[in-house]
Amino acid sequence: MSLIVVGLNHNTAPVEMRERVAVPSSRIVKAVHDLASRNHLAEVVLLSTCNRTEIYVRCTKFHNGVSDVQDFLSDQASLEPDDFAEHLYTYYDDGAVAHLFRVAAGLDSMIVGEGEILGQVREAWMLSEKEGASGPLLDRVFRHAIEAGKRARSETSISRNTLSVSSAAVSLAEQHLGTLDNRSVLILGAGDVAQGMARALAAAGVSDVAVANRTHARAVELAARVGGRSVTLAEVGDVLASVDLLLTATDSTEVHVERQDIEAVMDVRAGRPLVVVDVAVPRDVDPGVGLIAGVALFDMDSLKAFTDASLHERRREVPKVQSILMEELERFQLDRTMRTVVPLITALRERGEEVRNNELARSSSRLAGLSDEERASVEALTKSIVSKLLHDPTQRLKDSAGSARGELLADAVAALFDIEEPGDEPKS
Repeated sequence: MSLIVVGLNHNTAPVEMRERVAVPSSRIVKAVHDLASRNHLAEVVLLSTCNRTEIYVRCTKFHNGVSDVQDFLSDQASLEPDDFAEHLYTYYDDGAVAHLFRVAAGLDSMIVGEGEILGQVREAWMLSEKEGASGPLLDRVFRHAIEAGKRARSETSISRNTLSVSSAAVSLAEQHLGTLDNRSVLILGAGDVAQGMARALAAAGVSDVAVANRTHARAVELAARVGGRSVTLAEVGDVLASVDLLLTATDSTEVHVERQDIEAVMDVRAGRPLVVVDVAVPRDVDPGVGLIAGVALFDMDSLKAFTDASLHERRREVPKVQSILMEELERFQLDRTMRTVVPLITALRERGEEVRNNELARSSSRLAGLSDEERASVEALTKSIVSKLLHDPTQRLKDSAGSARGELLADAVAALFDIEEPGDEPKS
């Protein structure tokens, strides 16, 4: 069996492609079960955020497993696989583990070192485990990845003073507006990112904040938390006529703000400009809004360009994090090898004992005249021969466990003695 990850992210695909394959939280459970039902996928974890969609699987056959994942993404995006193949990356076995470690540590994030991704990795794994789609291998890989991500943040400054997507969105708006003093803001959404934006606005001293959300009760709760006011979706048009800034971060697959909506709003704003920052994937705002005079529209790709300029300090910490991740990868490899070597040694000795017993049985007629004492001597002698014969191979397997040579020896022993190499059995 192989461990693979197939995905795309902000480095390999524009937001137009990312939003097509993104899986909203309301559909995650169904998507996980869809993947788990495919012929060659034994274990599954689906990680879908505003900047990446990645599917980690344990597959029975490598190429067939990759095809199963690509077919799922094709269905999700309503595209032929060839239409988005150039945006995909695929890593397998140690490469897949190393990639997940980088993701959990924040090295693969749009904002290097950001902390939100670690929680997202944990939530993706916990959901798969709850749904019975994860298993022994992915459980160990994700548990170790979370440990590696925590260690990277505690032992380096990679996450110190870093922006989250939420705070970066507010900072981008502030840069464009010049100041947030005496500005009015409408937040569309009430999920984690929207809550982060509300906190960032409160920290910046913005007091005139309105919150709208499909589930109005959540808008009421978030608005109360930051001293703002809640509005219904039906009131959004009226509110947009007066605010300076619109921040959107819903978890919807539909466009909430159409071009004609904003054109109508701008007609009554008497020339006052409007800044719109849309960090939802799929996007909440029709891209055509950016073509309207007086409107400045920013999306996740705009946010990436903005945050790239603030990476200098955190980039100095990257080599330290990479060193930690290398240590963690080696530790994971050693653990994995030991889990293989111990059962292999047991199977090797069981094979030796099986051969010994079979040969004694074949010679039973010739040994029939032996006394009990002589039979005991033969038993002890044959056990000693098998033990001495297997001692050196056993010791070398133990001594080289965790190294490339150890893996070669394990493969050789399994092949020479016709032993099926032990592995993690998927959950029943």
